[in-house]
Parts: sequence; structure tokens; C-alpha cells
Amino acid sequence: MNWLKGIIVSNIIGVGIIAAIKILFEDEVKEQGGGILIFSIFFIVPILMGVIAGIFWAHEEKKWVRVLWHSFFATVIACGSCAFFIGEGYICLIIIFPAAYLLFLAGAYATIAIKSNASKNNSQKLNVSFIGILIFIMLGDVFSKHEFEKMVSDEIIINASPKNIWPNVVAFDPIKEKPNYWLFKIGMPYPNQTTVTEPKLGAGRKCIFSNGYTFDEVMSEFEPNKKLTFDITNQPKDPEIMGHFSLSKGQFILEDLGNGKTKLIGNSWYKLYVFPAWYFNSWSEKIVREVHIRVMENIKELSEKKD
Repeated sequence: MNWLKGIIVSNIIGVGIIAAIKILFEDEVKEQGGGILIFSIFFIVPILMGVIAGIFWAHEEKKWVRVLWHSFFATVIACGSCAFFIGEGYICLIIIFPAAYLLFLAGAYATIAIKSNASKNNSQKLNVSFIGILIFIMLGDVFSKHEFEKMVSDEIIINASPKNIWPNVVAFDPIKEKPNYWLFKIGMPYPNQTTVTEPKLGAGRKCIFSNGYTFDEVMSEFEPNKKLTFDITNQPKDPEIMGHFSLSKGQFILEDLGNGKTKLIGNSWYKLYVFPAWYFNSWSEKIVREVHIRVMENIKELSEKKD
């Protein structure tokens, strides 16, 4: 039952390392209102887990095919353990799973190849050296500074004048349309309504997401029919992706194109707490764009009805 031992041992070590890193970063997690998922947790740790599992699976018959399935089940168990013991949200784990699985598989295959093509003594030395390098990289990453900020911009053409669009930019009633984006469909919070205390500079504004999640905002620029900028002062502590990046500011700009047409530009600024940024930002940027699209298409529909 070496395949089962590989799954169990790799998960015990891998999930234990993730839990230890979470504890080390406990203060930062509380300050930033979410979780810090760094390169070492979801990239180095899966490779390390694959290496450990590969040590047990190296002598199985038909190992190259079976390792595919063993690695899949091991990664599923690891994600389930992270959800149960560490409190990671299931949508975040869906995002992480493809990379974690491929990296686990790479670690397992590399170890099996090394053990198949090396003598017993050399194989042991290579395994120890490889694990040591991974641990060294992981420790260096844990104590490195992680910062990433991004601005995302989208635009839409509305067949209405800025004057008729403006009230719908400031606030709007609950959106009746169901979301189209697949992550929204399976439970990720999505924008549903916006309210304001007063339509003026410095007034409070709330962007209400599904399930009651609310972003508290203050309107820092208020130029009727032209520009609305709002600073986000508080955001929900959602266990999903909302807990891994923070939105700092949003903005709508209206450009009168003449002939009864207006370009509506939506901008959002956010800070990412999950790394490596090149992987997680591709997801975060897509999510922010889908938020823009849902809100801006609703503004378009409301405005074109009135014009």
C-alpha cells in the first residue's frame, strides 16, 4: 500500500507546513483582513509533497499512469484539509487546484525519474538535496516582503446622455439579472446594489454584494455628469478571494461622445495578498472586470430606458 502511504505522509507534512506558515503570518493576516497565500504555500509546498509521495511510489508497477491519479487524489485531500483545518474558502481552493496538482505531479515524477535512473545511494543524496533546496527557497519566501497593487479599467458605450446616466452611476436599485460569470454562479459574492446617504462630495456610499456583503465607501470626487471617485473604507471579511485582496478605490468617468452617446469608464484599484502575482492576479483581474461589467451593463440598461 505504498500509494496510500505516499498520499497520507505527503499530506501530513504539506498541510502541517501550511498551518505553520499561517501561524507565522497570523498578525499580518489580521491586519490585512484576509489571508496571505504566498509562493511557498501553494507552489513550493505542492512540489515538496510530490517529492515525498514520489519516494513511496517509485517502485509501483505501471507507475507513470497511476501517479496521475494518485497525485490527483492527494491534491484533492490537501485542498480539503486546507478548507477544514485552516479555513480556506472553496472558491479560492478551486483557483489554486490546477497549479497545485500540476506542481505535485511534477515533484512526484521528478523523484520517480531520479530514483529509477540512479543508484540507491545517489538517489537518497539527490532526494535530500532536492528537498533541502525547496525548504531553503520556502523559508526565504516566507520572510520576504510581498506587495502587489493594480488598477483595472473597463469601458462601455451607452446610448444616453451623461445627465441621464449620472443618477445610475451614483446609486441603483438591486440588479434583477442573474450573474453570467461562472465563479459568481457557484458562490463568489457579486455586486447587487449601490446606495448613498446623500448625492454629494464626502457622503457615504455602499456597494452591496450578494449574501449581504457590503463595501463601505466615501465619495472623494463628485463632479455631476462627469466623474465619481470613491474611497473604500471597509470591505467584508469573506473567506473566499475577497479575503486575499483589498479594493482601495473605485471610479466612474463619463465622456460625452455627442450624438446622444456616452463612454462610461470604470476603474478599480486593489492590492493583492496572494502570490506569485503572475498567477493569482490573472484571476483577480478577471474577477474585478466581471464586477465592472455587471455594474456597467446594469447602468447602461437603466440609462437607455430613461433616455
